[in-house]
Amino acid sequence: MASTDIAIHAEGLRKQYRTHTALHGIDLSVPAGSVLGVLGPNGAGKTTTVRILATLVEPSGGRATVAGHDVVGQSKEVRRRIGLAGQYAAVDELLTGRENMVLLGKLLRFGRRGAARRAVELLDRFELTEAADRPVSTYSGGMRRRLDLATCVIGEPEVLFLDEPTTGLDPTSRTVLWDVVRDLVAGGVTILLTTQYLEEADELADRIAVIDAGRVIAEGTPESLKRQVGSDRLEVTVARPESLDDAVAALAGLGGAHPPVADAATSRVSVQLGEGVLDDVARAATALRDKGVHTVDFELRRPTLDDVFFDLTGAGERKEARR
Repeated sequence: MASTDIAIHAEGLRKQYRTHTALHGIDLSVPAGSVLGVLGPNGAGKTTTVRILATLVEPSGGRATVAGHDVVGQSKEVRRRIGLAGQYAAVDELLTGRENMVLLGKLLRFGRRGAARRAVELLDRFELTEAADRPVSTYSGGMRRRLDLATCVIGEPEVLFLDEPTTGLDPTSRTVLWDVVRDLVAGGVTILLTTQYLEEADELADRIAVIDAGRVIAEGTPESLKRQVGSDRLEVTVARPESLDDAVAALAGLGGAHPPVADAATSRVSVQLGEGVLDDVARAATALRDKGVHTVDFELRRPTLDDVFFDLTGAGERKEARR
């Protein structure tokens, strides 16, 4: 892929603070017009990475280019080509939504009429027209977030950094923002998205980078990362707890090197399937029937990004250790 096709490129990015190292050598490459989802536990280095790429912080080592310009040596050129939405909406609550947009448009030298036209266009695009002339202090969290994102794209950036843009939003507001992100990408914008919501990354990202302790520990498409965790699993909930052992015996032939796992608290047995998923499901149903095991739930479960996240970062183990 030619360098002009790469909107964000980082090699060995490091960030050393007085008491700790936030980044130990981050490598990223984001093709133009795509979405990179960045996942990781709190303190992993996601926001530090965004701040370096957005020229807010200088790296201690390594190099990075955004929209073809070096983030240190050509920071002004980078800033002309990017938008940034941080974890908190950066809009003036005393002004109306329209006034926020027009003010920023004037600062970006759109002129009075140009700023007004751009404000109308974006307020409509982000479904804020009806609230345009109300003070932002009266907006809901989702409305403020949409206004914040609208201000970020008023200058038509080539690259947009979204640092946990939907944290704390209700499902409806989150869905609206997802649609906006898809529209931006369809228009050619490149997006780097950090998020705590694995479903969000699955919905929006073309590729995902998992960061832990200041390092990229995995990178790939959502589907390729899911395949790394393992194959599909069959989860069976038995009607009577006393038949749990019979269910384990019935499903033992499906697991190969991975025997069925029983959970007495939920009366559930989980077993990993092979390549022939449909054949394994049919065999499982027959084996359970022959053993006289009655079930209340029979579910085929595919690996999710939650599984990827917990498997790669050990977040589940850390949570158990804190209990």
